[in-house]
Amino acid sequence: MKIALVGYGRMGHEIESIATERGHSIKLVIDQDNASDLNSNNLKGIDVAIEFTSPSAAFKNISICLSNKIPVVSGTTGWLDDYDNAVEICKRNRTSFIHSSNFSIGVNLLFMLNSELARQMDRFREYHVSVEEIHHVKKLDAPSGTAISIAVGISKMHSSYDGWCFENLISDSKVPIRSVREGSVTGTHIVTWDSEIDTITLKHEAKNRKGLALGAVVSAEFIYKKEGVFTMNQVMGF
Repeated sequence: MKIALVGYGRMGHEIESIATERGHSIKLVIDQDNASDLNSNNLKGIDVAIEFTSPSAAFKNISICLSNKIPVVSGTTGWLDDYDNAVEICKRNRTSFIHSSNFSIGVNLLFMLNSELARQMDRFREYHVSVEEIHHVKKLDAPSGTAISIAVGISKMHSSYDGWCFENLISDSKVPIRSVREGSVTGTHIVTWDSEIDTITLKHEAKNRKGLALGAVVSAEFIYKKEGVFTMNQVMGF
């Protein structure tokens, strides 16, 4: 595939390395300094765009690519108020689109296990759940999109919960999320079910960004030459 990298920070560099290893070529690189180069002329011949930018820039970048019939893989979080608009642009232009709060294969296994554990815990009301996420100090959004996805997954499978809240806003019907920003932590997510007699914990700790990059490239391979809006469950075969 001929790939456009939209966002060339640490994730962009990791994606470039993984994509090249898998036989793809990077034909266009867009970052803050050349954002105006993301245009119809430069997108000619591009097979798929992989977008990891910032919450304020994501929707515009995605829209430009989809409007030019370029399939888009987006891993940016914090912009999802415009997600439905992106879906509409994708459908109107008969191309493909996938967004995930986390493309890591391991994290998506965690999502699946988290949902199943929540389903089982619906029978055992003595347990109360909480979510903690830890990231590097440069991460802009909090809670992380991954933590929110975890909480939403719990809410869908456990009848006691109908959403999430920040840790300091106590609510029996919301999954509390604690956000920590420290050092250069790539990303750690912990789901804890606690009772008076024991504690059950699910934890995913990313050692580096390679897992995210690999998942993004695999997703690009999956949506290439397809039409529609896809999810990581489809990529993973769940």
